[in-house]
Amino acid sequence: MICFLYFCDVINNSCYAGQIKPHCLKGLCASDRLCVTSINNYDILIMEIKGKFDHYNFNVLNLERSIAFYEKYLGLTECKRTVADDDSFIIVFLRDRYNSGFLLELTWLRDRMEPYGLGDCEFHLCIRVDGDYDEVRKFHREAGCICYENEKMGLYFISDPDGYWIEVLPLKRK
Repeated sequence: MICFLYFCDVINNSCYAGQIKPHCLKGLCASDRLCVTSINNYDILIMEIKGKFDHYNFNVLNLERSIAFYEKYLGLTECKRTVADDDSFIIVFLRDRYNSGFLLELTWLRDRMEPYGLGDCEFHLCIRVDGDYDEVRKFHREAGCICYENEKMGLYFISDPDGYWIEVLPLKRK
């Protein structure tokens, strides 16, 4: 196992960043994923974590409008809904038609009335679409939801009803 570690020693005002190969504490740990290494005379416990993407969240002002947008323009469908006991929030999960396991979570908050501040939209979700990519782009262009195109890179973004950007790419990479 090789790990990348960023470690700061605030007492000696020094930092370390780089790859390390920790030695495992065979027989001392409950798992072979739990290891230790020494940096700047400190023993540092490291655990190898194997994460898998699960979902991404967008907060929305009008839940039904947002669900309709994602269904019509990206083919996502509702697979789970949670409603608070006091109706203060609703959480809806949308899945793709491939059942990839990655979900888009839409959260509606009853008391939220003003649009969400999205800053410079420097974050985004990316969806790969099946079929004729140029026809999908034409459909999005005619709907007026394309907010940015980079023809040289062969990609474009659409904006949902709350201003979130979604990058649209072909399913098959060229």
